[in-house]
Amino acid sequence: MRLATWNVNSIRTRADRVAAFLQRHDVDVLALQETKCRDDQFPEMVFSALGYEVAHVGHSQWNGVAILSRVGLDDVTLGFPGQPCWADDTSCEARALAATCGGVRVWSLYVPNGRTLADPHYTYKLEWLGALRDSAAGWLAEDPATPVALVGDWNIAPQDDDVWDMSVFSSATHVSALERAAFQAVVDAGYTDVVRPHTPGPGVYTYWDYTQLRFPRREGMRIDFVLGSPAFASRVTNALVDREERKGKGASDHAPVVVELTD
Repeated sequence: MRLATWNVNSIRTRADRVAAFLQRHDVDVLALQETKCRDDQFPEMVFSALGYEVAHVGHSQWNGVAILSRVGLDDVTLGFPGQPCWADDTSCEARALAATCGGVRVWSLYVPNGRTLADPHYTYKLEWLGALRDSAAGWLAEDPATPVALVGDWNIAPQDDDVWDMSVFSSATHVSALERAAFQAVVDAGYTDVVRPHTPGPGVYTYWDYTQLRFPRREGMRIDFVLGSPAFASRVTNALVDREERKGKGASDHAPVVVELTD
């Protein structure tokens, strides 16, 4: 099986590009983040024509997560237990979606940004990650034999070499001690970063801001991850970051991450 994750930064803008990526990498399951559309606006026909089933949750032009699969799409779940909602919103943002694909429980996750260390979104982000950690630990305790993949845009750079220059990020989000601790808590709950061993840094990034020529200057961040349960991690044979997808007109500001599994 070949599993990928990609913050596509608007699926309606990049549907054809995503379709080409799926074919070029022979991807079986693709988790998408930041689709930026309602369910009725998702370009499902583009992918169903290629043999993919689609699960998507999106409420507006913000956020949105999806899973595309050609190996089955079962037990679709919107959100995880205890997932916090933003402020007084009675319905949670479209940031977490799960489905079982070819026997693998895949979670497409778009972790809140945090904005600044003083912003209420920062507290929201930490609460969101804490609830995810608790749920993820529970899934592993209940059924350790099921391969579980927590994939997506985590909006955290857990190591110093995951950013091009730590001095630029002093007193900034994405690298703060509390955010890194929240990421590590998920790892400590039993989930392994299965990509890093195959793509060692420094300089291996998954995101480059559109501003200030960040991409050609190689000023990026590694913030997109695949964290796998032991049953998932034991099947990983290779992984890569497709930096080429950040190139050219109409590219997302993120690159896809691809993981290969044994059967």
